[in-house]
Amino acid sequence: MSITGLYYLKKPGLDYEKTTQALEMLLIDRKNEFRELSEVLLKIPNSMEIVPNFEHFILNFCLEVDESFKTWSGQMELSVNSPLKALTIMRQLSRDKTTMNQLAHLLNLSYTLADEFKEIYRRLS
Repeated sequence: MSITGLYYLKKPGLDYEKTTQALEMLLIDRKNEFRELSEVLLKIPNSMEIVPNFEHFILNFCLEVDESFKTWSGQMELSVNSPLKALTIMRQLSRDKTTMNQLAHLLNLSYTLADEFKEIYRRLS
């Protein structure tokens, strides 16, 4: 199964065509941000050429950060997996980082990409 298939299994309720269109529109302006996150998460320089559909993986991660923030800020109730999800996100983003500012930058980047994707998706409806 490809990364794309995993993405759609994790996010039911999103229409395939609208998701693809919204992602393509987001990539027009945010390709560099996707590249930055892919280098951190996938640990592959120039992963755009090597990993097919890496954008779906990065977008899925960003949506997980967005969902986790709602839990951290008290907008959603804690689930059984909330602590593990938070620790996993922090560990993935903080590898090889030396300051909290670098981690905060990546969290903000992930949150912003998810927020912009959701807005584009909403406007396509």
